[in-house]
Amino acid sequence: MYPDGIAKGESDMGTYLNPGKIGFAKISKGEYVDKTGLIRLMNEKIDGPNSLVCISRPRRFGKSYAAKMLCAYYDFTCDSNDLFQDKEIASAESYERHLNKYHVISLDITGFISKLKSGEPLSSVPDKIVSALHDELVSLYPDFSGAKDLSECLIQCVRKTGRQFVFVIDEWDALIREAKDDKKTQDAYLRLLRGWFKNNNFTPEVIAAAYMTGILPIKKDGSQSAISDFAEYPILDPGKFAEYTGFTLNEVRCLCVKHGMSFEKARSWYDGYDFPEVGPIYNPYSIMESIDKGRFASYWKKTSAAESLLTYINMDFDGLQQITARLISGEEISVDIERFQNDFETFRSKDDILTLLIHLGYLTYNQEKKSARIPNEEVRLEFDEILTSRNISRKWVELLRDSQKLLSDTINGDEAAVAKGIEAVRKKEYAPTFYNDKQALRYVIKFAYIACIGQYAKIEELPSGRGIADVVYIPKKFSHLPALLIELKWNTTAAAAVSQIEENDYPAVLKELEGEILLVGIGYYERTKEHTCRIKKVEGKR
Repeated sequence: MYPDGIAKGESDMGTYLNPGKIGFAKISKGEYVDKTGLIRLMNEKIDGPNSLVCISRPRRFGKSYAAKMLCAYYDFTCDSNDLFQDKEIASAESYERHLNKYHVISLDITGFISKLKSGEPLSSVPDKIVSALHDELVSLYPDFSGAKDLSECLIQCVRKTGRQFVFVIDEWDALIREAKDDKKTQDAYLRLLRGWFKNNNFTPEVIAAAYMTGILPIKKDGSQSAISDFAEYPILDPGKFAEYTGFTLNEVRCLCVKHGMSFEKARSWYDGYDFPEVGPIYNPYSIMESIDKGRFASYWKKTSAAESLLTYINMDFDGLQQITARLISGEEISVDIERFQNDFETFRSKDDILTLLIHLGYLTYNQEKKSARIPNEEVRLEFDEILTSRNISRKWVELLRDSQKLLSDTINGDEAAVAKGIEAVRKKEYAPTFYNDKQALRYVIKFAYIACIGQYAKIEELPSGRGIADVVYIPKKFSHLPALLIELKWNTTAAAAVSQIEENDYPAVLKELEGEILLVGIGYYERTKEHTCRIKKVEGKR
């Protein structure tokens, strides 16, 4: 029985108050990968000093699934044992102690925004949230109607029923994103959250735990979080929640085996988000879409996005477009993530833009190196579209023009023009202090041949014959372009590079290709700071 005498299951399920288990029940009936271990982590926080948790992830990383799972587990108006008894959480010591023991307030902030009528301002959203919760509380407990505000209603509810609240807020930052130029609306929303979660008289009595999830971490007020009592686990450093950020390597491997799909292809398409605690993490949405469709393709990029990638790149803070070209060519770029204000309007440097792109999922972050790169083939295609955009900036046009000429000179066998083109790239795009070893030369080569993106598949350090080819560009299907096999030499001649290609039989790996294969040797002398080039054509399969 409910504390007020209503039998369990007899009352109507609420929209925001005690939504029941139906959301997670639908999810668990499908191809569900068990992520209920997340509940154990939340159980550990209940009644502790860090019971308020904010998880931020890119779109399509299972945030809403987790929210529905938590609602089903904690909501006292339903019996959810049937959903969890065969899951990981059932073996936890805390399972029975917290199962269906709390009031749950479930808020999807995007839902409130989408329900605004024509002409209604975003600034009305905080009041609509309060009104919706107040109305449901009074509907369930009519004697609360005399309470002066929502906070008083919640306090009375806890005292009447003996049950605290678990808050589950999905897309918490939606209003911050949508009202990015409206500080008044942002401040009103943050005041509402602070009233719930930073109130020494209200929070300890009413709230057992809170789980907020969104794309961005909590907005900063200066250098501090605007709601400072939350423990935050962003995509930059998810800590103990890393395993629940997406699908792990073993989970993806098992799915591929089960459905007869190539794990190696899945890895090249969707891997790239790596954390020291658990290793590789995969985008759940893209993995499940590939399994459902039976083929590997770009699914993440076809989802709705609040902002255009090109919009940010065209801002060109501190040479951001050049840095983006280096990312597209395969480099890993150092990033200072500390000054980002966790919003969509406060950009002071290229590092702020790059940090935002990490939060959006366009880049992946290496905590140890403090660097970012494009994570996988799926996301790389999104960057590739920049190169064909009609809104491309003049700098991009110049970069592509120079790269396309270099590719044309290479195909035509103009060795002097190729050496000159690479030299121009090195002088224009890279500081001399950086250009100091073969790896630096490799970066320049990939950057110089950026026009190959979209026309070729690029493979670095490809095992072939009796050695490893430095950079190989394989033309995509139905292309009439020749394959490019590039060998790099530091303080050695380009002719020696081509000789090494032939002696070690590097073209062996390309023997099934039809048409020409260009053996391209690139040499650089550190003393003279000059590039040399040697090109030789060989025939592939006839």
